[in-house]
Amino acid sequence: MSDSKKGSLKSTFTVSLTNFLDSGCIVAGASGLTLWTSELNLSSFQVGLLGALSANAFGAAIGALFGGHLSDKFGRKIIYTYDMLVYMLGALIVMFSMNFPMLLLGFTVTGVAVGAGVPASWTYISETSGSNDRAKNIRISQFAWSMGPAIIFILGVVLSPLGLLGNRILFGILFVIAFIAWSLQRKLHESEEWEEQKAKEKLTGEKPHPYKDLFSSKVSVKSLLFLIGVYMFWNLVAGAMGFFMPYVYETAGGLSNMQANLLQAILWIFTALATYFGFAKYGDKANHRIFYFVGAAMGAASWIILTFTGMGWSSLWFFVILWGVSAGIGAQAWYALWATELFPTKYRAGSQGVMFFVVRASAGVWSIIFPTILSTMGFKTAGLFMIGLLLVSLVIGTIWTPQTRGKSLDEITEERYGKESVEKTTTTSSMSSSSEEKRV
Repeated sequence: MSDSKKGSLKSTFTVSLTNFLDSGCIVAGASGLTLWTSELNLSSFQVGLLGALSANAFGAAIGALFGGHLSDKFGRKIIYTYDMLVYMLGALIVMFSMNFPMLLLGFTVTGVAVGAGVPASWTYISETSGSNDRAKNIRISQFAWSMGPAIIFILGVVLSPLGLLGNRILFGILFVIAFIAWSLQRKLHESEEWEEQKAKEKLTGEKPHPYKDLFSSKVSVKSLLFLIGVYMFWNLVAGAMGFFMPYVYETAGGLSNMQANLLQAILWIFTALATYFGFAKYGDKANHRIFYFVGAAMGAASWIILTFTGMGWSSLWFFVILWGVSAGIGAQAWYALWATELFPTKYRAGSQGVMFFVVRASAGVWSIIFPTILSTMGFKTAGLFMIGLLLVSLVIGTIWTPQTRGKSLDEITEERYGKESVEKTTTTSSMSSSSEEKRV
């Protein structure tokens, strides 16, 4: 049995570097946003545009749409062979940016790379995991996703005396990590689930359309709508926080750049701890509906406190702890798990690409609007919007929680799409194995 099929920790950690670089480049841009604004004399619209075309929004949306399809058509490995090279290019452009167009291009290029890599990474981890350790392995990717901001914000605090040079150095550090990720990821084995699916298509002459099969299935469409509902409304809040929260702390709360970055670093440390000791430990064991509800409720409560009690230090600490923990056990982690479980292999990554496109594109629109709401209507109004979005995500996820705990991907596919879809893949896999034995 191959290393990929065993779902080894080594391959899971290697793939999870994509998630570290996703959140890392978002917060690297966020931690230096006021510095770039001052240096380049950016308007509120330009600030919003940076957020909209970054890894936080449209950049990732475009990358996901193409990356998910390419991953289903040519394999998960093709993404790991080339994706980090694009990321490194974007990081270099940001490092040496001298004007707004150059900075915007760098943010966009890194965003496209992130978008292409994330659906492939979650798919690969799920396909190489057993039925009782998918949440645990997804935990590693989520842990990496939460450690990215924690480490980058801490580095931002350390480098803050250097001003804008410190932020350029942050992107240099991301460049080095991306190079390490590329060196490791291009050596990965291909997913056996994907290889079996392609063997089946070759024997049957089936040629799946990239999106026709996805949208022609009522089950898949319902799953798309459910997952978009869970993730999009939550991500509108989380995405705005990831890119704009230090900006909010400084402009609405009067904190210094160092204080804002340190506060966010602590928030992400709580997220990492909750991911590791909460979602990882109980995600494969606890009742999914109750677990999801608790995380979502904590997220809504954190914004209720911050919105109605102001930005005193007591409120800020309650906010940081509640949101930090909720982000570790909430919508992002469950989406990453469910999005890989609820679709068959032939368009598992492509479906994530579609959803990631919708989610990050909506975040792009919100990234343009949010700074304007903040500057014209005030923080309390912006906070009310955040609370409403989180409550929508809470209701959708709690009511329609899928019952997938303890089931293999084949069992989930058979339950949702019928026995025939699994039998074809199993038969093909057996025929391929028999053929190889004869050759040996």
